[in-house]
Amino acid sequence: MTPSLLMAVLASGFIYGITPGPGVLAVFGIGAARGRRAEAGFLCGHLLGDVVWCSTALIAIVGAREIGSTAFDVLGVFSGLYLFWLGLRAVRARRSSVEVPQGPARQPFWHGILFGLTNPKAYPVAVATFTALLSSRAELLHWSMLPWLIVLSFVGGLMAYAILIGIVGARQVRMLYQRHELLITRLCGVMFIGFAINALAHALPGLVTNKA
Repeated sequence: MTPSLLMAVLASGFIYGITPGPGVLAVFGIGAARGRRAEAGFLCGHLLGDVVWCSTALIAIVGAREIGSTAFDVLGVFSGLYLFWLGLRAVRARRSSVEVPQGPARQPFWHGILFGLTNPKAYPVAVATFTALLSSRAELLHWSMLPWLIVLSFVGGLMAYAILIGIVGARQVRMLYQRHELLITRLCGVMFIGFAINALAHALPGLVTNKA
């Protein structure tokens, strides 16, 4: 595994974990209501869902690559379009459309597990994010390295959650996030659009070449 591929998988897991979404918003709600310990419990439970969805996404990505470059390029196009749609929605978000953080949970750890495993956005976002960041290194992906890919994505997600646990416990950070939540959502939308352009830039030329 090359250093660039290693960093790409780490970055994919990190970005997937730290990008604002239902899970991150729930973390801010639980952290504000019950403190850092409850927030850490929720994230530890939520991490199980992340491992499941990221592993499933990586299996789909490596499988598409092993089937052939065309299958991977098709996956890249769909991922790019999906990320672009998510980014556009985030950029155009209004205050009333930003999801409200959930209130306290009596058992944060089990709530995190249930939340992570049942989040309907988890799998498509994982596939789209990993495809966008790994598309330039698609020729390096093989079944033999799948366990390492899963481990690296887990480490990236763990790093993201460690940062969230550290910053959400600070009252000033919570206030800053709540005050500028819409701006942060829109900036994440711009980032998703950038990932979408990257995915499409690598996938479309391959499809055009195969057709020719």
